[in-house]
Amino acid sequence: MKKTVIAAALLSAFSMHALAQTTTDTTSTPAIATSDTKPVLALVEGENSFTEAQAKERITKAGFTDVSALKLDDKGIWRGTAMKDGKSTSVGIDYQGNVAAQ
Repeated sequence: MKKTVIAAALLSAFSMHALAQTTTDTTSTPAIATSDTKPVLALVEGENSFTEAQAKERITKAGFTDVSALKLDDKGIWRGTAMKDGKSTSVGIDYQGNVAAQ
């Protein structure tokens, strides 16, 4: 009887561990922004490999026009100005490709 109780306890402990491993984190930020990625509230700092032309293209694809004055800052974020909804706004793009008005 004692062996059965110990075996049941061990089996239960191992099954709970396996269950915990199947949990997925749906709140993580993707490595690269895609068209189905939710809007970003804050740009992520990091080493940016986009060229100025690539940054301008991605900002334009995000719905901005007249993108200008792009400069890569010391935090790895391309920053500039653009037009959206008829208004001039500051805009940025991080190393993941996330675009946000600032």
